[in-house]
Amino acid sequence: MGRCCPRGPQRRWGQKFSTEDMEKEWETLRAWKERMEQELDRVVAFWMEHSHDQEHGGFFTCLGRDGQVYDNLKYVWLQGRQVWMYCRLYRKFQRFRRSELLDSAKAGGEFLLRYARVAPPDKKCAFVLTQSGLPVKVQRTIFSECFFTMAMNELWRVTGEERYQNEAVEMMDQIIHWVREDSSGLGRPQLPGTPAAESMAVPMMLLNLVEQLGEADEELAGKYAELGDWCAQRILQHVQRDGQAVLENVSEDGKELSGCLGRHQNPGHALEAGWFLLRHALRKGNPELRAHVIEKFLLLSFHSGWDPEHGGLFYFQDADNLCPTQFRDPEYGEWFGYLNREGKVALTIKGGPFKGCFHVPRCLAMCEEMLGALLSRLASVPAPTCSPPAVPAP
Repeated sequence: MGRCCPRGPQRRWGQKFSTEDMEKEWETLRAWKERMEQELDRVVAFWMEHSHDQEHGGFFTCLGRDGQVYDNLKYVWLQGRQVWMYCRLYRKFQRFRRSELLDSAKAGGEFLLRYARVAPPDKKCAFVLTQSGLPVKVQRTIFSECFFTMAMNELWRVTGEERYQNEAVEMMDQIIHWVREDSSGLGRPQLPGTPAAESMAVPMMLLNLVEQLGEADEELAGKYAELGDWCAQRILQHVQRDGQAVLENVSEDGKELSGCLGRHQNPGHALEAGWFLLRHALRKGNPELRAHVIEKFLLLSFHSGWDPEHGGLFYFQDADNLCPTQFRDPEYGEWFGYLNREGKVALTIKGGPFKGCFHVPRCLAMCEEMLGALLSRLASVPAPTCSPPAVPAP
């Protein structure tokens, strides 16, 4: 994407800007922000047009390139993500404060409340449902429940209805119990040959929930403060090999595992974990942690994960190099999710079991917000003797 976007003049920190330089920087940032806005509008329009199930509620996520539904199964974590995304856009962006967006989010939330849990009042959620809401498959993980929690909390924020917040907090407490006390409720058998491993996805997802529920809520922020510190410590254990690699899986006591499982790397996942950790460090006012996260999770993962031949980040890597994707669609809107190494589209689908209305619009929305904040900061700095402004915190 960056290859065809405007590039502004590069400056070293502390170097003075002239009025002309400032104007060029301003125009560059405005061009980027305008592009982010346009892309976000197109992505949201795609999902609004093609994914809503008017008969049963909820959303179709298995969509072809032009938005045609190729499977009517409904994946619970993607239902939760889309509810969250709609609510967050409604809450944060004036142009998305539209009744149809909020009504769709509420319909998706009610679908989750009716059908997500496999055997109410138990909290375990299905991974996938039929179109009408019957459970098809359960994953022995916490991720359906995590996105259910995010959806309910964000619904509460835009509607003020306490029942949504009650659902979010109750599910959060259940997730914490599964992760830190007793995982038997997930249905995962303790087989003798299974390594005692920890995936980075679990603590980073919990850290994201700590931020979600604690936003502008001092009571919940205090309740989950210790959990946030615990999550950060667990994620930091994934920096291995004398600080030269971020591994996706480690042992429960923070050591490298043997075999392919231990060597597995996901650069994009490491960058996402770094983003969550960076926000945690900023909340804690911890500059040392902030510097460590930038070096190990952001810069290291970006440089080691970048494909020098074709560009872009590798999806998966092996830490010993034993074995080891998203572009916009200008014709139909939204972005392709899967490319081959040369950057050519491998699958034309716009959604499926693992891609829905979440990662692309979330990224675009964040970029738009950061660029808007930077432009506002620039506008308040007198020219021509100012130094380049710092990039706003994510």
